[in-house]
Amino acid sequence: MSDENVPVYMQENPSKIQRMFGDYYLEYASYVILERAVPHIDDGLKPVQRRILHSMERMDDGRFNKVANIVGDTMKYHPHGDASIGSALVTLGQKNLLIETQGNWGNILTGDAAAAPRYIEARLSSFAKEVVYSPKVTQWKLSYDGRNKEPVALPVKFPLLLAQGALGIAVGMNCLILPHNFNEIIEAAIHYLRGEEFELYPDFPTGGLLDVSGYNDGTGNSRLRCRARLDTSSKRLIRITEIPYGTTTESLIQSIESAIEKGKLKLAKIEDNTAAQADILLQLPAGADVEKTCKALYAFTDCQVSISPKAVVIRDRKPVFMGVSEILKANVDNTREVLRQELEVQFAELRETWMQVSLEKIFIENRIYKVLEQSNSWEQSLSQIAKKLAPFVKDFFREVTQEDIIRLTEIRIKKIAKYEIHEAEERIADLEKQMEQTRKNLAQLTRYTIRWFEGLQKKYGEGRERLTEISTFDAVTRAEAAVENETLYIDEEGFAGYGVKKGSPVEKCSTMSDILTIDNQGVLMVRRIQEKFYVGKKLLDIRVLRPGQDWVFNMIYRDGKEGVSYAKRFRIGGFTRDKEYQLTQGTKGTRVFFFSVHATEEDSSAIKVNVFLKNQLKKLRRPVPFDFAKLRIKGRSVLGNIVTKNPVERIARMMPDPTAVPAPRDEETAPDPAAPSPAQSAQAPAPESHTPLPPNVNDADQMTLDI
Repeated sequence: MSDENVPVYMQENPSKIQRMFGDYYLEYASYVILERAVPHIDDGLKPVQRRILHSMERMDDGRFNKVANIVGDTMKYHPHGDASIGSALVTLGQKNLLIETQGNWGNILTGDAAAAPRYIEARLSSFAKEVVYSPKVTQWKLSYDGRNKEPVALPVKFPLLLAQGALGIAVGMNCLILPHNFNEIIEAAIHYLRGEEFELYPDFPTGGLLDVSGYNDGTGNSRLRCRARLDTSSKRLIRITEIPYGTTTESLIQSIESAIEKGKLKLAKIEDNTAAQADILLQLPAGADVEKTCKALYAFTDCQVSISPKAVVIRDRKPVFMGVSEILKANVDNTREVLRQELEVQFAELRETWMQVSLEKIFIENRIYKVLEQSNSWEQSLSQIAKKLAPFVKDFFREVTQEDIIRLTEIRIKKIAKYEIHEAEERIADLEKQMEQTRKNLAQLTRYTIRWFEGLQKKYGEGRERLTEISTFDAVTRAEAAVENETLYIDEEGFAGYGVKKGSPVEKCSTMSDILTIDNQGVLMVRRIQEKFYVGKKLLDIRVLRPGQDWVFNMIYRDGKEGVSYAKRFRIGGFTRDKEYQLTQGTKGTRVFFFSVHATEEDSSAIKVNVFLKNQLKKLRRPVPFDFAKLRIKGRSVLGNIVTKNPVERIARMMPDPTAVPAPRDEETAPDPAAPSPAQSAQAPAPESHTPLPPNVNDADQMTLDI
C-alpha cells in the first residue's frame, strides 16, 4: 500500500495504532473466554446459564413461568439479547436436571427445535433448589448496568459441570466437557472423600456404545469412539435403537443416504419411526450380508463417531485445562467448603436464637419487665434492665447489647401472660442439641460431606441409571468396510484402475482398496486405487491388498549384470502409500529370475527349483537344486541367501506350480503387462476377476525362466 492510501493517523504514528488494535483484540478475546464461552470451575456454569438460574430463583413461586418472561427478566443481567438467553435456557431444560419443563422443548434425538418462548414454560426442579442456591454464602456483584446484583458464582454443592457437560468456542480455544452419569459422579465423589481411587467415564442421554480405551481422563489428547446400537436379530433388517452422542436421527439418516449415493453402502429402504426412543429401520437388499453392512455403517456413516473432549474451565479468572478427575476433585472440595460455610452460618444463627430465647426466659421468669413500671425515664429503664440481667448472662458467648434490651422491652403483655417456662426450656434444650450437632458436623466435615452426597443419591438418583454402554470394539477401517462393487483392470499401455474398461480384469475391488504392484526391477509399491493410474508395462505382480491377508513372496534375483544370485522369502510388512520399496539391492542390471506369491507359509515352503548355470557343456549340464523351505521368512528389505556366485542361464520349477511367474527372457522381452501373476488368477474370487495369460505362453513356459 502506498503512503497516499494510508490514513493520516496511521502515517503519523503506526506503532500506536498497532498497539491499540492489539489491545482491543486481547480485550475481546479475554471477554469471550471469561464472560461467554467457558464455564466456571466452581459452579460449572457459563455466565448466561448462571444469570438464567438467578432470575428463575427470584421469580420462583412454585408454579411454571413462561419462558418469554424468564428471558425478559434475565436480560436485566445479561447484555447479549434474548436469542442467546432463550437457546441457553432450552439447552438447560433438555438436560433434565435443574429445570422442569412444560410444553414442546424439542427433541434431542431428532434434532427438532423447541417451540417459541411464549408457548413453553419452566420452573426450578427441587434438586436445583436444594443444590444450587444458598444466598447467605453467595458472593454478589453489580450487574452490567449497575442497577441489580447478581452472583459471582452460585454456591453449587454438586459437580454440576460433569453432570451436564459443556460446549464452548472461544477465541483461540474451544471447550468440550462430556456429560457423566449422576449416580457415578456421586459414587466417585464419595470415593475421593474417602481417599480411594475412582474412575469416571461419560454417559450420554442418547445411549449408544462407548469405547473409553483412549479417554485419558478427558484431557486434550483424549479420543473416544461412540457407536450406535444396532439390532441385527433379523437377517434382512438392521434396527438402530440408540444413536451416538452429538448426532440426531436426521443427521444419521443423511450420512447413511450419502454413503449409499457414493456406493459405499447398499440398502433397500430406510424408515424412521423415532419418537420417545430412537428407532431407524434399515432394510437390506436380497443377498446382502448383515455383518458387512454393519461394518460399512460404522466406517462410512455417523453410526460411529470420534469425540475428542477438551476440558477448559475458568479458575481464578483464567482459563485452565483440566482432566475430569481434577474437575471432580475441585468440585467436591468446593462442595465441602460451601457446606462448611453453611454450617458456620447455621451455627451462628442457632447461637443467636439461643441467646434471644434465653434472654426472653430470664426477662420473664425473673419479672425483670416490672422495671418498666418503676422507672422514671426510658434511659433509666434500659439501665435497670441491664443491671438485673448481668448476673444471668456472665457465661453467654457475647455481651448483651442495648439492641437486645430494647427487643425485650417490645415483648407484648399477652405473650408475657401466657408464657410457659417449660416450653422455653424445651426450646433452649433443642437449640443446644442442634448447636452440638452442628459442631460435630464441622469437626467431621468430610464425613458430613459424604452423608450429604449419599442423601442426594438416595433422593434423586432413582431413574438415572447409565444409558451408554461401556465397551471395547475394534476400529473398522474404510478399506475393510468398503463394498467391493468395482473391478480392477489393467491395459496394454500400463494403466490400471476400476475405470480402465478396455483392459483385462484382475479382480474385484472397492473404491477404497489398496493396490500392490511389483515391477520386473523388483520395485514394490502400494497405492490407493483410482479410476485410472499408471503402473508400468513390465509387472511381476499386481493385486488388491485386503485387511487380514498376509502374502508370502518367493524371489530369486541377480545383483547387477554379473553379480551373485540371491534367494529370499518375505512378507510386505508395514508400508507407506505411494512410496517405492526396493526388493533387490537396486544395482544397475539387476534381474529377477524367479518370483511367486503364496497365501500361506506352507505353500511358499513347498517351492523347489532347478538352477541351470551358464558356460557348461550340454552333455555335462547338471542343474543345481534349490529348496525355498530352507529360507526363513523375513522382511522385504532383507538381502537374501546366496544361491550361486556363477552366472545363471535359467531357472525351472521341479514340479508345475501355477503360482510361479516367468521373468523376461532378455531386456527387450517381458510378459504381457495385461497379465498379472498366474498366482493372482488362482486367487481370484470370481470368474470376472480371472486374468488371462499372455498370448503364446503355455503352462511349461510359466514354470521356467530362461535368461
